[in-house]
Amino acid sequence: METADKDAKIMNLHRRLKWTNDMLKTCYNILGMLLLLLPSATLRAERLVFTTAWTAQAQFAGYYIALEKGFFRETGLDVVIQHPSLTSSALNRLQTHQTDAAMFSLMSAIDFIAQGIPLVNIFQDSMNSSNILVSRWNIHPLKLKGKRVAVFNSDPNYLTFIMDRKEGLHYEWVPFTSGINLFLSGAVDATMVVSYNEYYQLQQAGFKMKEEHIYRFDENDYNIQEHGVYVSPDYYRQHREACRKFAQACRKGWEWTAAHPNEALEIVMKYVRRFNSPTNRVMQKKMLHEVLRLQINHDTKRREFRLRRDMVEKASRLMLEQGMIRRAVSYEELMGEF
Repeated sequence: METADKDAKIMNLHRRLKWTNDMLKTCYNILGMLLLLLPSATLRAERLVFTTAWTAQAQFAGYYIALEKGFFRETGLDVVIQHPSLTSSALNRLQTHQTDAAMFSLMSAIDFIAQGIPLVNIFQDSMNSSNILVSRWNIHPLKLKGKRVAVFNSDPNYLTFIMDRKEGLHYEWVPFTSGINLFLSGAVDATMVVSYNEYYQLQQAGFKMKEEHIYRFDENDYNIQEHGVYVSPDYYRQHREACRKFAQACRKGWEWTAAHPNEALEIVMKYVRRFNSPTNRVMQKKMLHEVLRLQINHDTKRREFRLRRDMVEKASRLMLEQGMIRRAVSYEELMGEF
């Protein structure tokens, strides 16, 4: 009897072990199938550090969206978004390998390349100039010859200086970092603003601007694309596929932003709060609307997210004519067509 009980217990134990093994095999099979279904990006994401052109704001909404909505991750990239500071510029971060990609205006990129700092454009979000010259005294800016004009000192004012020389205006330049207080105080006769930022700050401050008293560069003969994303040629050669994927996700992020501006604004405000940017929701909503407008090609009426060869050639020619660069920079150089 005892022998029979022992045999029964042993058989029962064998059955339990077999059942456990079968269950483990089933679990492993299911896990394997799930891993096969996961995108390759989840298994081996490539890290890419990207530095914007300024502090957190709606100007960079499409990039925030690409990160928050998982568009970068879907392509196999682990993207980290950084913002520059007064002590660590985007160019410095790129040159010291603190970032893999950074934002520069087209004319800044041309200047850097002409100086011997090669760059490759991997994505372009701007199709038009945002520059506006605003008169303080209800006079058209081009009639203010020899007057004091405030200009940004955070980024070279290539187009402003070119326009001044070509139109024979002989402005007296007064540099400022940001804001509108210098202009509102009456210390200058006109100021440079960008259409998505200081222009709206002036509106919020109650300053009345009539169209006949402002000069929009994109509506005249000085329409040059602005910010794009650049990498070093070495990085481009070694990570060409990552650059392509980054551009793909960025485009998807901006297209999603254009289709869902209200939700995009919520995400922008999350970054504004996280990085303590001195702004407000009303301002960021206006900024987002204008940035999206500036992305539309005046000729085709479409968002194209590309460098225009004609604008590259025009910008290079204007800068060369005015002695801002010592040699012409080609479209091929900017696009990494070695």
